[in-house]
Amino acid sequence: MIVLKFGGRTIGTAEGVSRCLDLIAKRAGESPLVVVSAHGNTTDMLVDAASRALKGEIKSGAIRRYHEELADDLSVPRTAIDPLLTRLETLLHGINLVKELTVRTMDNVMSFGERLSSRIIAGALNARGMKASAINSYDAGMLTDSAFGNAKPLPGMEKAIAAAIGSVEGIPVVTGFLGKNDQGEITTLGRSGSDYTATIFAAAVKAKEVVIYKAVDGVMTADPGIEPGARNIPKLSFDEASELAYFGAEVLHPATLIPAIRHGIPVRVANVMRHDDPGTVIVAEPVLTKSLAKSIAYKEDVTLIHLESERFHSVPEILNSALAVLKDHGVIAHMIMTSEAGISLITQSGLSERARNSACEGLKGFASVRCEDKMAVVCVVGDELRGNPKSIGRIFTALADAGVCSRAITKSASEINVAFLVKDSEIANAVKSLHSIL
Repeated sequence: MIVLKFGGRTIGTAEGVSRCLDLIAKRAGESPLVVVSAHGNTTDMLVDAASRALKGEIKSGAIRRYHEELADDLSVPRTAIDPLLTRLETLLHGINLVKELTVRTMDNVMSFGERLSSRIIAGALNARGMKASAINSYDAGMLTDSAFGNAKPLPGMEKAIAAAIGSVEGIPVVTGFLGKNDQGEITTLGRSGSDYTATIFAAAVKAKEVVIYKAVDGVMTADPGIEPGARNIPKLSFDEASELAYFGAEVLHPATLIPAIRHGIPVRVANVMRHDDPGTVIVAEPVLTKSLAKSIAYKEDVTLIHLESERFHSVPEILNSALAVLKDHGVIAHMIMTSEAGISLITQSGLSERARNSACEGLKGFASVRCEDKMAVVCVVGDELRGNPKSIGRIFTALADAGVCSRAITKSASEINVAFLVKDSEIANAVKSLHSIL
């Protein structure tokens, strides 16, 4: 069995769906299991509709028209989706009536995107003469905790999922992104939730490969929007892919890879527009190249919080206190550098001014604080860096030649990444100069 996952952009139009159906048909002999996201920007439309309903405005017509037109263009009977659309409209009226929109209710609203897309894709496959069945992932055993909006799948689901999929007639078309808690309430898995669903189901059915179709040429050596010479990377290790994702590359969320890592299942990222392009395959062990490293990633709009204290103060104690303050204000420290008299903390991207200011005020209770926003973390990733004493020199010589001032420099103990801080305005120069030496 093979698992094929299609993202929202790949199935946003009838033409896009037809292209995906061709890919499914091409792999029909490998017993495909299909996992789908919501069509196009449906999730955003659903969130907006729920927010409007809370304010007294019921606006679901665009969602209905969009899905009905897709169904019509793909020869899918409207009866396949009309009950869901009606249920969604009822839910929106309920939000309007009670004037309440909890995270639990929002997960319920968002679930309609994947539930609709699974029915449309399954219906379109049937219209082409390929037997298919729409399956809600939670009906096939996807159990999660109750962290609505960012739920975590629970262990021990594999047997139930395998049994459920084994009883499906034809091609299973499974909803990504969704689960249910032990109370039977719908949950969503957060960022890259549909990719995560794909690898969980792949592990359960012991698939030979997961193919995640996107609108990009697999994983690239750099952001092609900055560096036109960026190249596709044929193979990445799980560790390299996780590092790239952590530092902002549009790859896969690290959690997505965990089920595949445990079971040794390759995960391929491929361009839905290029049927014969192998894309990038992510495997367990690193595949070394003759380059300095594999890729350059960056995470923009981060904040540097630098703490200074008297030397006789304990840095570990200050660090523990600082992390507790940040947690209280919803601030995540993605990078930490310490010295005897100072601690530098690099936050997540897009930190609000309110959260930053409140966190910094809290930190002033035990240290002097300096905050700098509009910063970026740039990271060079690749197993080729391991044990190469010349890599650091080449990286920072290239940056210096480009006039980029690097700060807060770190190298992981695994030796497969070198990360540093620059201004947002220096991202392009940094990426281009580093790509020239890969």
